[in-house]
Amino acid sequence: MYSELNRRSFVTAGLALPMLAAAAQPSRVLDVATHFYDTARPQGVPWPPKNLPVLYKPSFPARYLEAVKPYRVDGVVAIEASPWLEDNLWLLTLADHEPLIKAVVGNIAPGHPDFRAALERFSKHPLFRGIRLGGPALELILADAQKLADIAFLAERGLSLDVLVSAPPQFENLAKLVARVPSLRVIVGHMPVDDSRGMQLLAKYPSIFAKVSGVVRKVNGEVPRDPAFYKKGLDELWSVFGAERLIFASNWPTCDLIALYPLVYEVVAGYLVGRPSVETEAFFWQNAQKAYRLAL
Repeated sequence: MYSELNRRSFVTAGLALPMLAAAAQPSRVLDVATHFYDTARPQGVPWPPKNLPVLYKPSFPARYLEAVKPYRVDGVVAIEASPWLEDNLWLLTLADHEPLIKAVVGNIAPGHPDFRAALERFSKHPLFRGIRLGGPALELILADAQKLADIAFLAERGLSLDVLVSAPPQFENLAKLVARVPSLRVIVGHMPVDDSRGMQLLAKYPSIFAKVSGVVRKVNGEVPRDPAFYKKGLDELWSVFGAERLIFASNWPTCDLIALYPLVYEVVAGYLVGRPSVETEAFFWQNAQKAYRLAL
């Protein structure tokens, strides 16, 4: 029902929002960076912190679907931000009851004494696709034989690694990790970044996909709405990675700290106007299928 409702909103919204008419309109939209959690549960959550009221409130698919209006989303990849091991199960259980969630990326730290047992346990769920890491963890993995072996174990099982990189050494460490574990499939975010060399370094590895989830920026306290403002960075991203390895992602609800979902969507959809429709389809859903091995 949610899909049909959002389709109607998508069509009628063109009457009220001029940007919609000037935006690329894909046949399907998958968002590969969303976070769901329940701040109201008795034990609370380790993330987000209470001092971020924009984020610190229950975040479920129903609120997400309200947030994306007037646009539509056909499915999401849910990323577990909590380091608590059993929260992987919480998110998988949520996915069992929420058809919007097409895949779950867990949070299991390499080197954890239960890493392999937990990975085997959670990967029995048909929606479990891999794990996520922060960029600083890469250096520790490369320096620790057990952690590196855990990453190889992940790759052997056909699971993926999501990584957030934000500093030059992290790009280099990720490249080293992929060189050490060539079969590892990586989805890196949040792109684009102000590091041309770093992006070029990662793009050399065909097993690395890039989440385009860090486009909108604040400038002097304001967020530019015109896609032309972001064209230079997006042009570079398309040139470096190619249209076949770039994936749409909103980073919801974290994006609310900078801009609400409609603006996040409009900027990239506006940028794609004039590009071949094959690129639009690849960017908004087909590349996500490949990166996360989704059955749609």
